[in-house]
This record gives sequence, structure tokens and C-alpha cells, in this order.
Amino acid sequence: MSNIKQQFPQMNYFKEEDILHLLISEEAEAGSVEISPNVTAELNAAGELIGVEIINASTYMRDFILESAQAKLLNLVSSCKSFSPVGCVNEM
Repeated sequence: MSNIKQQFPQMNYFKEEDILHLLISEEAEAGSVEISPNVTAELNAAGELIGVEIINASTYMRDFILESAQAKLLNLVSSCKSFSPVGCVNEM
């Protein structure tokens, strides 16, 4: 048996099930709360977060990243006065 101490958080992806699991602590899970469709927060006996499970993870992560990037891009675009070949120009 190894004497190497586990580092946290840990992330595991189960490809066949398309589940992403983020483990924050090795404490026993005492309960869980669905925080959004396909995302479950795992809690210890004190109600503290010890893990997160995402089902349909590939679609969830793709959509999350695209939505975040689009929101940031829209924010940048709305703050620009004009564009040049190198990007946003705020000076006129």
C-alpha cells in the first residue's frame, strides 16, 4: 500500500457514463443536493461540500464554456467604439 497522501481536489471523468466527478474531500457523503439539471453537490454530515458530480458532462462543459465565452465576447464588443484588424479600439 502506498504512503503517498492524496491531493485534493481531484477530478475524475468516466467516459462510458459521461460523468465528471470533482472530489474535494474523502469524507463520507451524507447527502446530496441537485443544484441544477445534471449537477449534484455532495455533502458531508455537517452539510459541507465534499464533491460535485456532473452527468452528461461533455455536453454540460461544452455549453458552459461556449456560454461563458459568448458572454465575455458580448461584453467586450459592447464596450468597443470600433474595431481594427487587431481588435477593439476604444480611442477615437
